[in-house]
Amino acid sequence: MGLGDKISNKAEELKGKAKEAYGDATDNERVEADGKTDQAKANMKQAGENVKDTFRD
Repeated sequence: MGLGDKISNKAEELKGKAKEAYGDATDNERVEADGKTDQAKANMKQAGENVKDTFRD
């Protein structure tokens, strides 16, 4: 996995955490759910990249 992919996935995860925290602080369930979704997408991308790395090595 390239460094750019790692950074991109981590940035998406952090964005999701920030959205979740903002939604929780403002009692906005939709924003909180969007944040959790962003985190899940980033984690799935990361898992896919890890599988590719495993087979590449």
